Amino acid sequence: MTASFKERLSADSLELKRNSVSTLQINLGKLCNQACRHCHVEAGPTKTAENMDEKTALHLIRLIEKSSLIKTLDITGGAPELNPYFREFVKVGKKKNIEVIDRCNLTVLFEKGQEDTAQFLADNEVTVVASLPCYSRTNVDKQRGNGVFDKSIRALQQLNQLGYAKSDKLKLSLVYNPLGPTLPPDQNKLQEQYKVELMEDFGIQFNKLYTITNMPIKRFLTDLLRQNKLDEYMSLLANSFNVRAFDNVMCKEFISISWDGRIYDCDFNQMLGIEVASSLPRSVWDINSFETYKASPIQVANHCFGCTAGAGSSCTGSLSAS
Repeated sequence: MTASFKERLSADSLELKRNSVSTLQINLGKLCNQACRHCHVEAGPTKTAENMDEKTALHLIRLIEKSSLIKTLDITGGAPELNPYFREFVKVGKKKNIEVIDRCNLTVLFEKGQEDTAQFLADNEVTVVASLPCYSRTNVDKQRGNGVFDKSIRALQQLNQLGYAKSDKLKLSLVYNPLGPTLPPDQNKLQEQYKVELMEDFGIQFNKLYTITNMPIKRFLTDLLRQNKLDEYMSLLANSFNVRAFDNVMCKEFISISWDGRIYDCDFNQMLGIEVASSLPRSVWDINSFETYKASPIQVANHCFGCTAGAGSSCTGSLSAS
């Protein structure tokens, strides 16, 4: 790869600027009951200290309560359900009548203290976006740990029993990540394959499949370096740059809040410590409204090629036809 992401934008006379803030993504922390090898958060069971505290959570909830911009509250982690204020965020979203998304790893539903979480999600009409990187037991367990596939299937069956994917108000989407340094396959074709396999083998229904490119950061970066494939993968991403995908990148309507209240342009920038532009407030303690971030510049680095490669990639899957 010769040109950086900034240089590529400049060469094509492209500018990356936020239009509005319709989606607020909050990372409640790095505590997770799993430690997946592709995890860009580097979450795991030992990350008990890096979790949002009561003071920060309540301040954010007050900001959400008075915001007219936010249409989607996207809650992630770690396993966000393990944070003690997860349900308070769900409740404020429900009260505001905005879409609340729980990025759920599925197996967390069987952790101690989470026995009623699935019912809570259904009662509050939370959209569940669930990780299931393959419909094959072998591939899932290889990427996420032994026994994860079987637990994930049980969790999806439980969500179906509660009405998920069977009611317009209870949406269930799955997330696919490639196992290695490749671009995801066609999202629509893979979705059909998932639907057939999961229904025939387990009687499972879901609404959508999101294909997400593995970002060359954190654990996946370590994997690439170990295999001596970083340069090859970065070249693949850069050579697959797609202007149509660039036009639809999620950061144009989005900001990301970390567990300690720092503000970022996206979850990937958050994991790399690349905060919003220096001209903007960088902490929730320095703002009274999310209006501050409308029409503001967006920080970029070479990992951004991951969002603009091929059909593109975002937290809501493919962005365009490649």
